[in-house]
Amino acid sequence: MSVHRSSPHDSAPLHVGGAARYVDDIPLPRGALHLAFGLSTIAKGRITDMDLSLVRKALGVVAVLTAEDLPFANDVSPGAHDEPLLSDGTVHYHGQPLFLVVAESHLLARKAARLGKITYTEETPILTIKEALAADSRFEDGPRVWSKGDSRTAIKSAPNRISGRITMGGQEHFYLEGQAALALPQDNGDMEIHSSTQHPTEIQHKVAEALGIPFHGVRVETRRMGGGFGGKESQGNALAVACAIAARLTGRACKMRYDRDDDMVITGKRHDFEIDYEVGFDQSGRILGIEFDQKTRGGWALDLTLPVADRAMLHSDNAYLLDHVTITSHRLKTNTASATAFRGFGGPQGVLGIERVMDHIAHTLGADPVDVRRINYYAPMQANTAAAHPTNTTPYGMEVTDFILGEMTENFLESAAYVERRREIDAWNAAQPILKKGLGFSPVKFGISFTLTHLNQAGALVHVYADGSIRINHGGTEMGQGLFQKVAQVAAQTFGVDQAAIKITATDTAKVPNTSATAASSGSDLNGMAVKIACDTIKNRLGEVAAKHFGCAPAELRFEGGHVNSPSKSMPFADLAALAYQSRVSLSSTGFYKTPDLSWDRIAGKGRPFFYFAQGLALTEVVIDTLTGENRILRADILHDAGASLNPALDIGQVEGGYVQGAGWLTTEELVWDDKGRLRTHAPSTYKIPACSDRPDVFNVDLWDAPNPMATIFRSKAVGEPPFMHGISAFLALSDAISACGPKYPMLDAPATPERILAAIKRARDEL
Repeated sequence: MSVHRSSPHDSAPLHVGGAARYVDDIPLPRGALHLAFGLSTIAKGRITDMDLSLVRKALGVVAVLTAEDLPFANDVSPGAHDEPLLSDGTVHYHGQPLFLVVAESHLLARKAARLGKITYTEETPILTIKEALAADSRFEDGPRVWSKGDSRTAIKSAPNRISGRITMGGQEHFYLEGQAALALPQDNGDMEIHSSTQHPTEIQHKVAEALGIPFHGVRVETRRMGGGFGGKESQGNALAVACAIAARLTGRACKMRYDRDDDMVITGKRHDFEIDYEVGFDQSGRILGIEFDQKTRGGWALDLTLPVADRAMLHSDNAYLLDHVTITSHRLKTNTASATAFRGFGGPQGVLGIERVMDHIAHTLGADPVDVRRINYYAPMQANTAAAHPTNTTPYGMEVTDFILGEMTENFLESAAYVERRREIDAWNAAQPILKKGLGFSPVKFGISFTLTHLNQAGALVHVYADGSIRINHGGTEMGQGLFQKVAQVAAQTFGVDQAAIKITATDTAKVPNTSATAASSGSDLNGMAVKIACDTIKNRLGEVAAKHFGCAPAELRFEGGHVNSPSKSMPFADLAALAYQSRVSLSSTGFYKTPDLSWDRIAGKGRPFFYFAQGLALTEVVIDTLTGENRILRADILHDAGASLNPALDIGQVEGGYVQGAGWLTTEELVWDDKGRLRTHAPSTYKIPACSDRPDVFNVDLWDAPNPMATIFRSKAVGEPPFMHGISAFLALSDAISACGPKYPMLDAPATPERILAAIKRARDEL
């Protein structure tokens, strides 16, 4: 058995030994050049003069390019054609690339880029959500509104009503490997690109457009990334296009990598949100009617703001049945770097909104927050029994047929000793005047699939060689999450061979075309299934050869233990491969998979955008110092639904990492722009990601062992993004600890920095 068992990451020894090759490690041919952008120093305005004479005269500079020098398309957007590689004369945000320096070394390019003398006519930038609303600065004509039932009437007639607002900041991706690309000019004007990207096909398309050549003239290869988290879904376009244009111009290899400061200034972040809510509920805490008003800052160009904002709306229900609900979403345009994809893709923001509501209701009623959540859960259902619960639908009309959180919660609360710990913490808080503890409980129900339906497809190419070794290529990219290892396990399981016989090669647009980004938690679902389909095709051919050789029916054969076995005879897999080759049987096949049963109308907000839901539960214990706002995560318990996990060790690692990253978003990671639109938190010295010392001292993670009722790859479930939401429990625990300081609900905002915690303590004590 190769799947459903733990095995180490395929590149783990290379990672530990420092031998894993990334884009910046690829040996360069002689004469290779290096690139750097010259960046704007204002957030909004017009360029009146660009004196680049000193740049051109600088040591080692080979060429300096502006928008007028670009041969074809000046665009690096994912699709809206609203994001020029180099400014066309208008400045939209502080740090926008204005010109491109091509030099003999990375350092010389960076030094020269700082010598440009740019004169501007400066304008007043729109920087905040409030300013964008006042100016009606939007990416769509008006807000997007989805509804179910009659929320206004339900709220007005409810016996209890509350309203409030929660703000949540953005988040820097802080991948360990920064953005990087390398362009190698080929014959006939073709271009080979090595890019640290989650979306090689998009890089291929943007480079082809920039060079004015067909897609087949551009080959993009990605062996691995040192982290992505969504930040390399579209943000790598600029580097790859710049390198390709410079390589075409000079006829020499060109490489570009951002230094950490430039990376943080130039690239987009997670979307920050402001969510207003009004809710009516009964005395048990059951929500009768609810309205959300979601506002997000999208930055200066569209990038992926629309689908991110859509997914925030799609996850506004989280685990809860809302019969009467209205969700309004404002997608706002500002003079900041364009916000982009980030792990969860808007889902965490939507989930945090409803989780704030649940805690606010519990505080208002003096009820246990866990009880309020359970009262509002979707009804437990099994596939094909929707008729028994005709109202068990999401706000967008999708029937929830696989809800298992009720059963999971019973098991989880007992294993985490919730009741006993709640009692102990209440006693602690009553006795301690300075230090206060809190418990935060949060479930997650996360939809799996791209909401742009056509992206739910994948291809693969599989070769079996005459010695029995197997080489695989697919459209997914490896960014440390273990995708390649899982897909290798799928192939090994299908052929019944040891994983040592499998090699997965670098993602390559010349081998598998028209790929989707490795995103939306769909990497294993899509690519694993495409690889299995290709393997099954070859296995069937091998089976016919073996059946003829053994004198039996193909159905009687078993591929296992590195052999193919008939009822009476056995043959090593390698010998069968050689026999098939000698019999002139093809040992190569493509595989293609598309996710079934999807139908989605994003304008109406109706349909089935997801194939299934991944679910999970988290309980976090924290302590705060009420004099300073300092806080610590003491313990975290997580039970996560990974279906029939392909690789439990990798999945547990994803859960642990997702929790820590989610907790970091809501506690320590604060992005700060000044009133000029300059990002002030643009380095590790000013931006605080969680470190090893910030993880919980007690960290209990278990997987819920239940096969996916949907026909996914070996009945597994996606585990990339859903665990990120477990970090919400840390934020809720901080709010719970603050609630022990006074009678009023603290209305804590995120990130819950010490300053915000102190302000919330004052609100709880009614001191503001």
